[in-house]
Amino acid sequence: MSPDRNIRAEIMKAARTSRDGVDAIVTGLEGPLGDAVLEAVEIIAQKSGRVILTGVGKSGHIGAKAAATFASTGTPAMFVHATEASHGDLGMITPDDCIIAISWSGETRELSDVLYHARRSDIPLIAITSAADSTLARNASVTVKLPRVEEACPLGLAPTTSTLMQMMACDTIAIGLLVRRGFSEHDFKHFHPGGSLGASLTLVRDAMHTGDALPLIQSGSTLMQAIEVITEKGFGLVIITDEAGRMCGVVTDGDLRRSAHVDSTSAFVDDVMTVGGLTVEPDMLLASALKTVQDNRVGALVVEEDGHAVGVIHVLDMLRIGAA
Repeated sequence: MSPDRNIRAEIMKAARTSRDGVDAIVTGLEGPLGDAVLEAVEIIAQKSGRVILTGVGKSGHIGAKAAATFASTGTPAMFVHATEASHGDLGMITPDDCIIAISWSGETRELSDVLYHARRSDIPLIAITSAADSTLARNASVTVKLPRVEEACPLGLAPTTSTLMQMMACDTIAIGLLVRRGFSEHDFKHFHPGGSLGASLTLVRDAMHTGDALPLIQSGSTLMQAIEVITEKGFGLVIITDEAGRMCGVVTDGDLRRSAHVDSTSAFVDDVMTVGGLTVEPDMLLASALKTVQDNRVGALVVEEDGHAVGVIHVLDMLRIGAA
């Protein structure tokens, strides 16, 4: 067997082993593991402070990432390294907080001071470990016991499958809290204002064109007048309104092409318009509006509120903001 084939075989074996760990978590969530996660969610939800993630080594790295996940999904959180906790950082943990301690073996010596501090200050402690009879589990308010599986590392030594499972356990708790608290897409935006994610979470009303920029024309106008407005405003459509200013429909570039046989000097917009038209609401997320554009293969959308056209948003606006 060539060296490349041997490496590929080991990589595939590692991937399958990791997959087995994921499957074990999914299966476990249907039983006692799921019950423990739900109990952890309820314990955290009852506290007014933060979730304190702690651990050392690879478990510490998982804790740091998990703290970021909790914080970004509406649960204030921070990571406290177990070793640093013994040298003053215990002062960061208050009785209003809740601790999640991560240790595969449950016998991490550096966690001892955190455990003592939790007992002394009556701070709930959630253990994420694979050993139900470990020191960590015995001192926990609830233990999220992970199934024991083989590490993906061919030596069986480097934390690989185990850290993947620890991450999944933390993520399930974070998602459980997100759902319990009714954390919405709009809430999510407050914590993710930057990058393409922040752009996709922008509201339509924050990106739409309004006022004099709107391509408006009244019902009863000629098709030639509509063409002039479409050309002037540059959105590829004109919005048809009644005398009260309520939206009746739209005439788009597509409508004009389909009506090429009509005499534009004598026809009226009512004869060729699409009644109602494709609209979105101003408080819709830009990502949802973009999906509407893609699904319907259009270049622009009318923003409607209470029967009135209040804006227009073009796919180029979405590109400029970075949502596409």
